[in-house]
Amino acid sequence: MKSPAVFFDRDGTINPDPGYIRVPEDFTLFEETIPALRLLREHGYLLFVVTNQSGIGRGYFRHEDLAAVHRRMEELLQAGGITLDGIRYCPHHPSEDCGCRKPSPFMIQELARAHGVDLPRSWFVGDTPADVVSGRRAGCRTVRILGEGEDGREPSELPSPADIVVRSILDAARAIVRVDAS
Repeated sequence: MKSPAVFFDRDGTINPDPGYIRVPEDFTLFEETIPALRLLREHGYLLFVVTNQSGIGRGYFRHEDLAAVHRRMEELLQAGGITLDGIRYCPHHPSEDCGCRKPSPFMIQELARAHGVDLPRSWFVGDTPADVVSGRRAGCRTVRILGEGEDGREPSELPSPADIVVRSILDAARAIVRVDAS
């Protein structure tokens, strides 16, 4: 039987987004990330990170640098008792004609195939319209985390709004658990 999963954007969703994170020392988690992921894991969800990392395509850092940042992310999560089931990233510049950059569903679908994920029972959580579109295109339900100063209205460029709109990753986890329990 296929498993439900929650796919997360990285920057602005599970960690603060100060701009291009080039070195592991600059990576931190939101305070609510560990409790949110723990709640979801306790309810049987697989956990994945799906992220656009155009800093590679722009020449700001290398694949090796991103791997070190992701090792730091995994260390911080493991210190809180959380292990991710997978990470995928798109290294391309936005002007490149790649098939993996969100809002493409490619990275989500690739993880779903590799891990036996039931996409209609799964969720994509992110902080941008591209995250919502990517999740929808993959067949997931979607949660959008509002940034500071956003008033709660979805941007008009979305073909359809997120299923749930919240203020934090912990609010997202609680909402997912609540919806799936009903």
